[in-house]
Amino acid sequence: MNPDYSLHFIDLTIIGVYIIFVVWLGLRLGKRHESAEDYFLAGRSMIWPFIGISLFASNISSTTLIGLAGDAYSTGISVFNYEWFATIILVFFVIFFLPFILRARVYTMPEFLERRFDRRARTYFAILTLFLNIVVDTAATLYAGGLILKLIFPAIPMWQTITVLAVIAGIYTIAGGLAAVIYTDAIQTALLLLGSIVISIVALDKVGGWSAVTSQVSPDMLSLIRPLDDPGVPWLGLFTGLPLLGFYFWCTNQFMVQRVLSAKNLQHGRLGSLFAGLLKLPVLFIMVLPGTFAILLFPDLPRADLVYPTLMFELLPVGLLGLVMAGFIAALMSQIDSTLNSASTLVTMDFVAKAKPQLSQKQLMLVGRWITFIFMVLAVLWAPQIEKFGSLFKYLQKVLSYTVPPVVTMFLVGMFWKRANAQGAFFSIVIGVVLGAIFFYMNDIAGLTSVHFLYVAPILFIACTAILVIGSLMTAPPDASKVEPYIWTKKFYDAETADLKNVPWYQNYRVLSIGLLILTAIIVAMFW
Repeated sequence: MNPDYSLHFIDLTIIGVYIIFVVWLGLRLGKRHESAEDYFLAGRSMIWPFIGISLFASNISSTTLIGLAGDAYSTGISVFNYEWFATIILVFFVIFFLPFILRARVYTMPEFLERRFDRRARTYFAILTLFLNIVVDTAATLYAGGLILKLIFPAIPMWQTITVLAVIAGIYTIAGGLAAVIYTDAIQTALLLLGSIVISIVALDKVGGWSAVTSQVSPDMLSLIRPLDDPGVPWLGLFTGLPLLGFYFWCTNQFMVQRVLSAKNLQHGRLGSLFAGLLKLPVLFIMVLPGTFAILLFPDLPRADLVYPTLMFELLPVGLLGLVMAGFIAALMSQIDSTLNSASTLVTMDFVAKAKPQLSQKQLMLVGRWITFIFMVLAVLWAPQIEKFGSLFKYLQKVLSYTVPPVVTMFLVGMFWKRANAQGAFFSIVIGVVLGAIFFYMNDIAGLTSVHFLYVAPILFIACTAILVIGSLMTAPPDASKVEPYIWTKKFYDAETADLKNVPWYQNYRVLSIGLLILTAIIVAMFW
């Protein structure tokens, strides 16, 4: 088949109006900033609906849209495991981690690690986060957007379209900071959900309803829990590797957690995180299953990456296609603006502010804007190289599996074990990085081993945990007064229980968390 990827003038006009609007909004919000806290954390004044929507929008980028539909088309709906598991991780986050992170009033997650351990942990995590922001997050998103625009404008080189996309997102991010990112995310989410719902409904109608899907698609392709030899998400990897990767992404990754750091208070941070978890659950029906419907509608697509754009252009009428394309571009820019803003925050607050403490708040804002511009340029230069990797979604996960276990170890062990010290953390970082590099060479370059990437993460995590524990026990214990504010204890839980006694159930985050877990279990059971 040869789908027509051209856009009508009406569709182009809708997209153009949307782009002009978000740039205008960013410039307008930029005039209100008076301090670095305003610019990087939206003045710590965000309320829960915007936090939750922004978390969702930053996660569901164009990369994810293409990856979810493409993997459902090629390997089945087990790719949704990444989505429902995020809900569980967010519940874990609001119970155990969020209170301590907000209480610390940090700008960045590496800064929190320094509070718990030392400067070395902060520097390593800041550098790693910057690397992942550019090499994985922003560049992969730019490439996904460039891939779609290449279909629409085949005569234009991909590097040119990628440059345009980065500049558009960069303008309002440089001007408006995190507030611009969060408010535009709210608009982008509305467009994204509208487009995804319409595509799902139209595609299901075209294939003849759900009964037609279940009768013609292999049951394996409609099952979330897959056997051990499954190439996508084997069940053991689902319960070992995926929680670790998810914990890094949702609980420690600056470009996600920064939204929660902007919360007005702990209650808004918690409700916002839970709201994001709730928004993840319909993804199965409006973003994953359309890829399954495409098996029946377009069985001969040459690449899985083409599934989502083909659904858009083949099923939607003029005008509605423009809205959906605006939603797609919105999703693209949502992750670009998030990663650019978080990278700028990391460099400004973890390196520049430490090296030059005499800088004023307005000077720090100026530094942040210039750094955002520099990272935008770096992402543009790197993005075309991603074409050499396989599936976009697998590319993201593979890189994380080899790099994040030392970080996950420091956060998890450091939060629950007060004896963990800075020296043990340093040993864990050094040896963990070396082991990750060796494993990557053996597994993905030399081909000496063939370990699934969801098993790589837990193997390295166990090794890093053992090193941190042994290193801590072999050296002096940390200062108890220093680490106590960052340790979760039963005493803290009991005090919080007493505080929640007079809170209505619909405001009690524990009640809402249980309800969210029950809803998640029902959906998983339906597609077991």
